[in-house]
Amino acid sequence: MSKTKLENIRNFCIIAHIDHGKSTLADRLLELTKTLDKTEYTSQVLDNMDIEQERGITIKSHPIQMYYEYKNKAYKLNLIDTPGHVDFTYEVSRSMAACEGALLLIDCTQGVEAQTVSNTYLAVDSDLEIIPVINKIDMKNADIQSAENQIIELLGCNKEEILYISSKEGIGIDKIFPSVIDRIPYPKKIDTKSFSALIFDSYFDQYRGVIIYVRVFSGMVKKGMVSKFFNYFGNHEILEVGILQIDRIKKDYLSEGDVGYLIINIKDVSNIKVGDTITTKDNPCKESLPGYKVVKPMVFSGLYPVDSKDYEDLKVSLDRLKLNDSSLTYEPNTSLALGFGFRCGFLGPLHMEIVQERLEREFNIDLITTCPNVSYNVLLKDGSETIVDNPSEMPVSNEIDKIFEPYIKAEIIVPKNYIGNIMSLCTKHRGKYLSTTYLSIDRVQLVFEMPLAEIIYDFFENLKSSSKGYASLDYELIDNKPGQLIKLDIKVAGEIVDALSIIIHKDDSYSKGRILCKRLKSEIDRHQFEVPIQATIGQKVIARETVKALRKNVTAKCYGGDISRKRKLLEKQKAGKKRMKQVGNVQLPQEAFLAILKADTNS
Repeated sequence: MSKTKLENIRNFCIIAHIDHGKSTLADRLLELTKTLDKTEYTSQVLDNMDIEQERGITIKSHPIQMYYEYKNKAYKLNLIDTPGHVDFTYEVSRSMAACEGALLLIDCTQGVEAQTVSNTYLAVDSDLEIIPVINKIDMKNADIQSAENQIIELLGCNKEEILYISSKEGIGIDKIFPSVIDRIPYPKKIDTKSFSALIFDSYFDQYRGVIIYVRVFSGMVKKGMVSKFFNYFGNHEILEVGILQIDRIKKDYLSEGDVGYLIINIKDVSNIKVGDTITTKDNPCKESLPGYKVVKPMVFSGLYPVDSKDYEDLKVSLDRLKLNDSSLTYEPNTSLALGFGFRCGFLGPLHMEIVQERLEREFNIDLITTCPNVSYNVLLKDGSETIVDNPSEMPVSNEIDKIFEPYIKAEIIVPKNYIGNIMSLCTKHRGKYLSTTYLSIDRVQLVFEMPLAEIIYDFFENLKSSSKGYASLDYELIDNKPGQLIKLDIKVAGEIVDALSIIIHKDDSYSKGRILCKRLKSEIDRHQFEVPIQATIGQKVIARETVKALRKNVTAKCYGGDISRKRKLLEKQKAGKKRMKQVGNVQLPQEAFLAILKADTNS
């Protein structure tokens, strides 16, 4: 393996809004460099998880190395495909830390959207060279002129700097690599012989153990060296080094500027921190590389195995999944209704869905997921403060002075025809209007300030339906503000089901309580005794539904005669049901917990 000069290396990523064609462009680049053989071709080859293929979205960053000859020189090109959804912004930021440039992809049928703007700002903050690329120019509804104007407004670039392509048809793809080589700078030389590399991703292989993806910034790493981390105390032998193409390819070493993988003899998968700096024990670097940031979860939910025997399997599965998803947090939790499980923190509602689905698919665990909620700062009357991310841990109301909830700045890009619909939707979700910016003649950016809790249930679905699918959303956490919040409990057969408790704004509590009771009534099977379902605030019942008892016709064999005989039989049945109610156990199906998620206050 001959060492490639730094001048002949380019590290770049593809950034864009969701569904703008990142993965399809990556496919074309792999074909152009013959990295991907025609016999191996599948659509969206870098989206190697089943869930990515089915949903048509990128969830994980995927690095791949390609070789390209340009002006009689051989270049090593390291590409990182990145997610586009707002929940996976941290994936994007880590990938950028490993690059010197970025292809900014814009769908000319959609124009600049919320994540386009957000990812552009991330790239600028990371000091990346940005190459604007207009995609889908072959489409009948392509509006190239409008896309041009929006990009020029966003980047302040010239029209001549924009590339025009169709990833699907392969139009203009041959212009990508020359632009990457000419415009994106090669990796900077760091004046040190110490090995240092940024960990930008990792995963667990059941046969090889922990595998980490790295960008080498200085020095060289070989098999047999002993690793050292900046955010983990422990030294472990490096068992294998290599590069990433369609599969892992073993190499003798990795040197500065390279992107590749390391297999390290680590038993505890929780010790690897994505964003950390790895060096060697014998010749360590003095400072960590920029990029390590502890990710704070924004949405919390409980995950419980349907079968309690699967608790240990769930713990092991979460450990392994966290290796591949550093933004996931979890801690053991116990519910009276659901038994032993974990309280998990996620970056957003989609992230929560993805984690749940991966646990069920990849690790074969049947799960019950509780209602998602955010983290609240609770100021008590004795002057102390506590953080509550689980409604069951909320202090009693007479001890609470104030409850502070997280607020976001939401940026929504939408055609101007739907401004009224979006205004109504955001106002209904306690949004405060801030500004309107026209991106083009018919596209606007609306900015609102609103509680984070308002967008974690069904806000995305309502946003799409209110705009016929044209609206896009990006948001960032800005502050904690006091709110009139209360804890809403659900009682089933007189017992509080802690897993169904939610924290909600006072003004929405009565309507929400009625809807939840109604939904739960339709999901709970009838028993041989009445099952009351109550929504309560403290000791006050605000809504009630009753699941009627199954009733056997005990008077069926009474033909005519004295009515007292029938009454006696009915009274006897009534007394039996009363006794049964006292000892009967109401089994709540998984659908009952899902009903909480589906409950819309406008139903």
